[in-house]
Order: sequence, then C-alpha cells, then structure tokens
Amino acid sequence: MRLRALLESGTLGLRLLGGAEELDRTVRGVMTTDLRDPSRYLSGGELVLTGLAWRHAPEDSESFVRIVAEAGVAALAAGEAELGPVPEDLVAACARYRVPLFSVSESVAFATITEHIVRQVSGERAGDLAAVVDRHRKLMTGGPAGGPGAVLDLLGNDLDLHAWVLSATGREIAGSARTGAPALAPEVRETLASARLDAVRTGRLGAQRVTVGDTVYSLFPVHSTTPSPLDARRAGLGQWVLAVAADASDWPAERRELLDGVTQLIAVERDRRDAGRSVRRRLAGEVLDLVQSGAPAAETAARLRAAGPLLLPGASSAPYWQIVVASVEWEGEAPSETTGRLARGLLEEVLAGSTGARGRAAADGPPEPAATDLTGPEGEDEAADRAAVTQLGAEAVALVPLPAPSGDEEHAGAELDAAGLVGPAGAPLAAGLGAEGRLTLGVSAAVHSAEGLRGALEEARHARRVAAARPGPVTAAGHQELASHVLLLPFVPDDVRRAFTARLLDPLRVYDRRHRAELIPTLEAFLDSDGSWTRCAARLHLHVNTLRYRVGRIEQLTGRDLSRLEDKLDFFLALRMS
Repeated sequence: MRLRALLESGTLGLRLLGGAEELDRTVRGVMTTDLRDPSRYLSGGELVLTGLAWRHAPEDSESFVRIVAEAGVAALAAGEAELGPVPEDLVAACARYRVPLFSVSESVAFATITEHIVRQVSGERAGDLAAVVDRHRKLMTGGPAGGPGAVLDLLGNDLDLHAWVLSATGREIAGSARTGAPALAPEVRETLASARLDAVRTGRLGAQRVTVGDTVYSLFPVHSTTPSPLDARRAGLGQWVLAVAADASDWPAERRELLDGVTQLIAVERDRRDAGRSVRRRLAGEVLDLVQSGAPAAETAARLRAAGPLLLPGASSAPYWQIVVASVEWEGEAPSETTGRLARGLLEEVLAGSTGARGRAAADGPPEPAATDLTGPEGEDEAADRAAVTQLGAEAVALVPLPAPSGDEEHAGAELDAAGLVGPAGAPLAAGLGAEGRLTLGVSAAVHSAEGLRGALEEARHARRVAAARPGPVTAAGHQELASHVLLLPFVPDDVRRAFTARLLDPLRVYDRRHRAELIPTLEAFLDSDGSWTRCAARLHLHVNTLRYRVGRIEQLTGRDLSRLEDKLDFFLALRMS
C-alpha cells in the first residue's frame, strides 16, 4: 500500500508534517518502537510508530532519524498522546533525511494503525501470491507438452517479458516467433552465449546480467533434471539458457521464483528431447561397432536398412553418408568416457548449428540453412536431429545422411565442409573451453554404401588428428587435407620439428634481425612463385639482380641450393612447421 492511502484514510488520525513529495512510497510493514536504535529490527519499507520516549534533547532527533533513514523506512509517525505536539527539531531532521513525517492524534491508538496496515499489506501479498500460483498453473498446463514456446508465450502475455531459449552456442531453440519479441540478431546471440560460457568456465554458475548495446539481458541457466557425470563447469558447455530482455537484479522474490519455475519446465522439455535421441544414439553405436570391428559389409548394410527409419527419420533408404569424429581434451587429463560424453553433446550442437558451406551443393545454390524455427507444435529440435551421434569410448562419432539429388547418382549433395562446420558455435565454445580445453573435429568424404563406412571412419579420425595439430580451442579438418603434405606434419614429434626448423631458418632470422634484409619473406615468395625469378621479383617489387643477391645470401647462410628440388622441399616444410 502507499503512504498516500494512509493519509487519505479518515479513521487513522494521521496528519502530514513533512514529505508530501514522497507520498507514493510503498509501505511493506509497520513497527512500533521507542528504542534509540531500532535498526536491527528494520528491513526497509516500514511505517515506524514512536511515542518519542527516546528523545531527551533536541539533538536526539538527528541521530534517530538518520538511523531509520539508513534502514530504508517508508515514513515516521510520532504520537502526541504523551509529549504533546511533535517537536520542531524532529520535523527539521526528517526534512534533511527525506523521511515523511506524520503526527498521530492522541485519540487514535498505535494498535489501530498497526492492524489497518497489516490487514492491507497481507491482502496485497495474498493477491500477489494468488497471481504467482495462477501463473504456475498456466505454465504447468502449457508446458512441457507445448514446448518452450508455450512457456515463453505466458511470459510475454502476462508479464510483458521478451524471452528466448538459447543453446549453449547461441542457437535459438524457442522465442521470438511465438512471443512477438523481435528476433535476436546472430551477433547478439553469439555475445550472450560467449558471456554465459565464459561465466560457467570461471565457476559463476548462477543467473547473470549481460549488456549488449543499449539492452540489458538476464540469463538464467536451464539445469538438467538428470544427474551428469560431468562437473558443473563442463556440464555447462551443453546447457541451455533462458535469456530475458530485462534487468532481473532488482526483481521481487516472487518474480524470480516464477522464472526459476520456467527454467525447470524448460529443463524437463530439454531432457525429454535428449531421452528421445537415446534410441538413435544406441542404433548408431551398433552400426559403428560393426563398422570398426570389420564385420562383413552385407551385415552392416542390413543393420542400416533395419535401423534406418528410427536412426535418421526422413532419410532416404540408401543415402550417401559422411562421418564426423569429435574429441574433447583437457590439459593434463587423458581422454575418457566422461570427456567422450561431453564431445557427443558438443558434436550434436555443432552439427545442429552449422551454417558452413556444404561442399558441391554450394555450386548449385546457397547452402541449406541449418537452424529453423524450432518451436512448432511437435516441439522437436529438428536441427539437432539431422545426424545420429553416438559415443565410442572417448570419441563422439556422427553418421550424417546425404541423400543424392534426384536423377543424379554420381555424387552426394550437400556434403559437409570442415571449413564451415564449426560456424557460429566457434566463439562461444572457445569462451567455454578457455585455455585448458580443446574440441577437435574431423570430417570424412561422402560414401555411398556400407562398404565405404569403415574407410570413412578412419578418414575422419585421421582428419581429426590433423585438426588437433593446429592451435586454438576449436579446430576442424576435412578429408581433402589428407591428400597433401599436411597429413605428415602433425605426426612429426615436436622436438624433431623444432630442431629441423631451427637448423634451416634460425640463420636467416638472425641475419634479418641484424640487417633488416627480409630473407624469410623473400624465401616464402620464391617458393610460392615455384622458383620463377621473374614472377618472384615482380611480387616483391624488386629488380631481378636484387632477388638473386638475396637468394644467394640464403644459400650461403644455410648451405642449401634452391635450384635443387630436395632443398626447396625442406625449406617449404620448415616454413609450414614454424
């Protein structure tokens, strides 16, 4: 209730002595006291009733008013029954500290005012509680069967809150299409997801506040309802988050409780979807167990045909296939079944959110969009179901169907491309993995029969090892890179690589530092120009004689001959490994 309502009541005997501009303050309770310092019993928002027994001298008013003002009281009401009219020093002190001051007529007992306030405040709280209960009832009716979108509808309609459910990498699971909120721009989703995963990595697991541009967002984690073998920070790498376009830091407890209930309902829906994929994961695991055990191709093909409708709903009976392998590694920790489970979840998310170019299909038109509105009546996360992902020990392995275009049996359409596989998920995952963790992925070529699956699995594993040799928390490599010298470099021991590059390139680096001769850039340009003096000189904007002098100096310092193929190859590999 408001102070104004107390003043306007004709039965409470209140007269305003100061603070007319503060009459819209809310009264949350009432307290009667004659203590000099009642602060330990105040929580803020009270109307303090006092008989002034604490006042022995004018200066006592200053101390008392300062204490109650710092406690955040709504107002002060002084009784006139004992000491007569309210003293001017109390009026002045209340004016200085902006505390509204009332006098209470001697004909009105403090108990009458207390009973009135308690009755009013209790009624309002009961109304608030009834509203909360009603919203919870609606939420339970609308979700989880109606999906996250049904839950967010209620937030938009009842509380005027724009909200979205985002995956750990910022992929939109539900939100804008159903609540009337504007769609979140990709860069906003990426910023929110990166901030969330960075917070999780550093152990800040609760709700958080993130400002993007002029908008404040509150992020509420959606915790799984099923136990996880992962610690909380690593489990957070696969966690959904409820993003609300509002600052929740000053929300009342009832509204925070409501949002907690919303996240619990969304968590139930998340776990329901995850459970729905368990059959597909098991079937994919059975197929891949046959593949890597060397079972006859006919047996693998028969298993694929039998499992097809459940394994990958909507895939054709004889699709082309690609295999993607993923691994999560932590500094100082050997890969394990536990890290394999995390890799499985991250691979599912990467495949669901991938917007990269898709091989040969790019030549025929734009890439197929990876993320769609996932809040349809069925509530199924279609993007996450484009591949069947299973766990093989410490690895995650995905079977990706690529139906051949109608009438074209010569190639598979829409082939996954490693260069665009990670896509928008890369930045948030990098924030969550930090300097201690890595996600590496390898992509095979497309195969059109069960006979080719074993080779595709090994190809994807080799490509992942190539990706693991690259710097960065999230890296991917494709089958195309296995046909070049790049395949050899990751398997050369680090000490051998360092010694090899130092022997060839250190003399040139030292010379460049001393003389600014740019021998290293000259060497790179000479090799890129296939040893052509004319093309290299034009590229470096040098006279051919100057170029010949520099190449001669390189040969003199290293003892190599750049006219020999073997020496050119050694320099080429040294530059790639440096």
